[in-house]
Amino acid sequence: MESFLLFLAFIIVLMIFLSIGLPVAVSMGLVGTLGVFIFFSPNVLSQLATITLAQSSSFILVVVPLFILMSEIISASPIGSQLFRTTQLWLGRVPGALAMGTILTSTGFSAVCGSSPVTAATVGKMAVPEMIKNGYDPKLAYGSTAAGGTLGILIPPSVALIMYGVITETSIGDLFIAGFLPGLMIAGLLCLTILVMIMRNPSLAPVQKTKSSWKERFVSLRSVLPILVLVVLVMGSIYTGVTTPTESAAVGAAVAFAIVAVMGYFSRKNFKQIFVNTVHTTGMFLFLIIGGMFSSFILNRLGIPQGMAEMLLGFDLEPWMILVLINVLLVILGMFLDPMSILVIIIPIFFPTVMALGYHPVWFGIMVTINVEIAAITPPVGFNIFVLKSVLPDAKLSDIIKGSLIFVIPLVIGLILIILFPDIVLYLPNKM
Repeated sequence: MESFLLFLAFIIVLMIFLSIGLPVAVSMGLVGTLGVFIFFSPNVLSQLATITLAQSSSFILVVVPLFILMSEIISASPIGSQLFRTTQLWLGRVPGALAMGTILTSTGFSAVCGSSPVTAATVGKMAVPEMIKNGYDPKLAYGSTAAGGTLGILIPPSVALIMYGVITETSIGDLFIAGFLPGLMIAGLLCLTILVMIMRNPSLAPVQKTKSSWKERFVSLRSVLPILVLVVLVMGSIYTGVTTPTESAAVGAAVAFAIVAVMGYFSRKNFKQIFVNTVHTTGMFLFLIIGGMFSSFILNRLGIPQGMAEMLLGFDLEPWMILVLINVLLVILGMFLDPMSILVIIIPIFFPTVMALGYHPVWFGIMVTINVEIAAITPPVGFNIFVLKSVLPDAKLSDIIKGSLIFVIPLVIGLILIILFPDIVLYLPNKM
């Protein structure tokens, strides 16, 4: 019970810092520092500094800026819009073709991006105006784009999976491979949701009147080649063991640069912006990691994760019941925190409990990531909701929220499916 009270105090103090407008990384760092002064000697701070320096300069973190650089290079090119055009041509007059095309475009773009907000922003800028122009209900347009963007943190190379791997010391390569099938499954569930919505209410998405020839369709496939090349080189090299995740990230960034340069999409302006965005996102990632280390240090010194594990196991509950409690907590926190912050706060506390229950660390990582996906489109702090609002200033925030909430259902179904059938996650990693 003492561990639970300390955990509760930790959450309350953290929420107080967040409520006064402090960034998550700073808030977690302050909680850790205050904890040292309250429970230990100030001399312990030197240990904290040493651990932080050692962990933040770890070679494994080199993977972060390289994958972010790759995603920024692709985002700066029209490859995303070309991919959307390809899905339009191939889906043709299928009910909800543009909305489903948005999901499929997000799926393809996620495979070379790794970021949920970047995926939502890039696809949203081109897909939403096109859908509204063709008579789609704005809420369906916003919701399908926000939901499609969530795939960016599940389909590798996912920044969220990298963070989970760093925090728990789980193989990033295994996490990447494990994310593929659940990502494709959830993309299918999102498309199925759109189809059901339109079958119930055809006015949501008028059938397109224009037809496309087979020649146009096959010619459009050229736009898929850059993404296929990157996916094969990056994920194929990890799956076959030819490269480590860090080496594959370097290969991906170099090949992305070559593709965009050969296609003539570089300019001095976007070249500079690519590196500015890369440094900004990498800095945010590292600050979260460092802030998380501060709070994790004090939590571990106080024995809170171990105490929570003993307390939960002492209730003599079935493992699945404890898992449900963790999922409920993740969903609740997802309403108030951004996805990365949830990982940094929750994983160090509940990871020991989940391992003691006998669950696989890779499977738990995918389960948590799907919870983070749900958080990305859940108000009041749904990250993708506000990203869409920022790139579509004329959109009503209430419409984006209403359109997004229906897509929580397929994400929850996907979460339930991987809990009931863990092999959806573990099949590919076990084949490596």
